[in-house]
This record gives sequence, structure tokens and C-alpha cells, in this order.
Amino acid sequence: MQNRTPRIPEQPTPNPVDADAGLTVELASVVTGARRRALRDGDRQIDTAHLLHSLIESDPEVREAFDGGPQLAKVLGYLVQRSIGYGLRWQGSVEDSGAVPVVRDPATDVVRDPAAEGWSPSAATAMEDALHRAGLRGEPRARGLDLLAALAADGECRAVEVLGRAGVDARWLSGRAVERTAEVSR
Repeated sequence: MQNRTPRIPEQPTPNPVDADAGLTVELASVVTGARRRALRDGDRQIDTAHLLHSLIESDPEVREAFDGGPQLAKVLGYLVQRSIGYGLRWQGSVEDSGAVPVVRDPATDVVRDPAAEGWSPSAATAMEDALHRAGLRGEPRARGLDLLAALAADGECRAVEVLGRAGVDARWLSGRAVERTAEVSR
């Protein structure tokens, strides 16, 4: 008997940050979830919306940073709709908020970020920013709230577009994540 379910080709997505070097176990799990989402959605790269979705599903501290259940439910609603319509315009395109310069390969006319193959430039920058935020507090590992603050601080990324459509003020959320991180770190 053959399995008739089509297989999604397994393509390992390189990780721009070494999970052992700077992520909590929980945040490394978020990265794994985002990678799985990107593969399932048929995207070539993990983007900030993948990270946001996985972060909200995995981290209770992140969920608490939102202004109540209805706001969080609306954000999740947009994220769930991504693969059935809302995010289809993103498929096949590189998310680039301008945070990191990207390179266009003249032979294939494909935009590439050599430093973070498999990650959108915006997602790679958010991960680096999360690590930087943890370092500023003197902590060796980034938390989910660090990543949430980094995602919400990039006004041009897909995660912020989702937040905006759901009625969440990204600057407010970034500040709230920073405040919550300080509370949790005490």
C-alpha cells in the first residue's frame, strides 16, 4: 500500500544564528517551528511573519505582552489565513525591509542574502537584534520577548504588517515586550 499524501520535499534551512550560542531552548523551538511553517507554506525563506506566528504559539510570555485575548486572536487569525490567501502575495518574494543589504544574482535574477541563506533579510536581522538585546542586559541567550521586540521594531517587515492589519500598534508592542523582558529578568 502506498501513501498517497504528497510529500513536501525536505530542504534543510540554514540557521543564521547558532541556537547553542545565543538562544534559549524555547526560542530555538520557535525557530524550528518557523522553519517548518516556511517549508509547509512553500516559501523559500523564513520570514518575520513565520517567526511571529511560531513565537505566539510557543511562548506564553509573548502572548501576555499583547493587550488581551481578542487582540491576540485577531493577530493569529491573520497569521493562519496566510497560506490560504492573505499571504499569497508574499509567496516567491523576498522579504526585505531594507535592514540588511541584499544581493541580486545576475545569472538567475534571484535576490540573495549571502549571510543568511534560507532566511529573509528582515528575519535574519530580527534574530540578530534579539541576540543584541539580550547582550545589552548581560544575558547570554535571547528570549522570546527579545525577538518580539525586534520584530515589532522593524516598521517595514511582514510581521509588523500583520500586526497593523490586526489593529496592534507595533511600536507600543515593542516597548511592552522590552518592559516585560526587564520584569522577567529581575
